[in-house]
Amino acid sequence: MSERITGGHRVFNRVAEEYDAARPHYPETLYQALEELSGVRLKGALVLDVGAGTGIATRGLLDRGARVVALDRGERMLAVLRGRTALDLQCRAVLGDGNALPFRDGVADLVVYAQAWHWLDRRASIAEAVRVLRPGGAVAGWWNIEDADKADWLAALEVRLAEACPAYVGPALPGWSMPPIAEAMAEAGLLVAQTWVEWTRSVSLEGFLTHLRSLSYVAALDDRAVAELLARERAELVRVFPDGRLTVPMRVYLATGRKGPEG
Repeated sequence: MSERITGGHRVFNRVAEEYDAARPHYPETLYQALEELSGVRLKGALVLDVGAGTGIATRGLLDRGARVVALDRGERMLAVLRGRTALDLQCRAVLGDGNALPFRDGVADLVVYAQAWHWLDRRASIAEAVRVLRPGGAVAGWWNIEDADKADWLAALEVRLAEACPAYVGPALPGWSMPPIAEAMAEAGLLVAQTWVEWTRSVSLEGFLTHLRSLSYVAALDDRAVAELLARERAELVRVFPDGRLTVPMRVYLATGRKGPEG
């Protein structure tokens, strides 16, 4: 489920707790693919997590030995991140804009956008990422999405979301595709690699409904419309999963762009 509406940080500030509680994590195989494609070993690397939100990817990177600076425009999102993440010499949280990074040239081994790059300016964001990278460093962007091609109930859900949410962008729309970060990296002169990582999520019905509540195009609705949407989805999903436990086929799109050794 892609998300592209204006003022995303303001929308997400309204649902920061729901976002942190119910958004899916990233599987171990994603971090393995990140190291392989980027050429950057996470242990000991300085990673700038741009659009860090409540820190889902930040904590995943920290768990694998990276030093992380988490940056986001959403004050409430960062407040949740600070409450959930140990901030010390290994991790700092910074309020800032991914189109104008508040960092010196050549300081980072890796700049990542986890579920975030589509909110930024295509050229300015990548130019800034390249600026702050050390020679041989890399840019990476990834998106966790439900794999509607593998489950009829997910495909039907996407259609209902498209009908209920004016700001919806996702696989129920003709011509939908992943954000063009690979093309933007190539335009900036980076060596690009791409892959998909498949995994399966197990989540409670309540957790999945909270996840829906955290989607930008749902959060943009008024309170009455959100309540009606969630009530409808509860009724639909309980018919498919009467035990209240959902099995959700997932896949992660990952693109990386390496900076040359000469910078």
